[in-house]
Amino acid sequence: MNQNTDTYLEGLLHAKPLTYWDYINVDGLLSLQTQRTVVKDEMVFILYHQVNELLFKMILWEIDQIGEQEQITAAFFTGRLQRITRYFDMLTSSFDIMGDGMEREQYMQFRTTLTPASGFQSAQYRLIEFGSTDWKNLIDIRYKNTLSENISEEEALDFMYWQAAGKDYKTGEKSYLLTQFEKKYKKVFINAMKDYEKTNLWQKFVELPSEIRETPSLVEAMRYYDYTVNVTWVMGHYNAALKYLEGPEGSSEATGGSDWKKYMLPKYQKRIFFPELWSAEEIENWGS
Repeated sequence: MNQNTDTYLEGLLHAKPLTYWDYINVDGLLSLQTQRTVVKDEMVFILYHQVNELLFKMILWEIDQIGEQEQITAAFFTGRLQRITRYFDMLTSSFDIMGDGMEREQYMQFRTTLTPASGFQSAQYRLIEFGSTDWKNLIDIRYKNTLSENISEEEALDFMYWQAAGKDYKTGEKSYLLTQFEKKYKKVFINAMKDYEKTNLWQKFVELPSEIRETPSLVEAMRYYDYTVNVTWVMGHYNAALKYLEGPEGSSEATGGSDWKKYMLPKYQKRIFFPELWSAEEIENWGS
């Protein structure tokens, strides 16, 4: 850095000793939980989702490392994909906290207070999707074959699969859940779609020389990541939601009012990051 080493060493003489709580910022982190009700299990719900968002940030950190790497080896690519899938494996196994770690009675007490907020509104998860695949693979399956090849990123956002959770397709009207989500993040998403156009995981993969791209361990890591995110993790989320939203009194809407089954279940949307790596039969039976 062409800096004077002695200056840095002298600065250490006056530096405050580092502690764990200062480095991790424990006090700040533990002050970020604010309940909206007096129901005890709401704290579990808040903390669980905050942990999810921290893991999403770790995943995006790894995706961006792959995107920024110029000379990628099979070992580097595979290793980073394995890091990401370990995070998603952790997220999948953690659904036991949601499924068994809260009393349904308590959840039903505080859930209406959360309306219209919804996990649908996790912007980081959408960025993970944009960082993983070409955004055309995130288009609602009902419209994939009908949209113009020259559709812009802004126009494409109206046809993303998650619109199914926030739009009445009979009237075309967007719910408050969706309009507020887009109001806050639309520009972020458009920029991400453009930024990841050449650096998403799929594009980095197809740009590799064939001898690297065809490495069995790398291909398997790509497939495992795809299936883990779009089937295993999603089904874990779905089954946890099912326990709370389909109780003795019947089926309930999600807090944002979404048609949560058709939005979540893989067999409806067939979300696949890397369709070229799967056979026609595997795609046909996706999520079954």
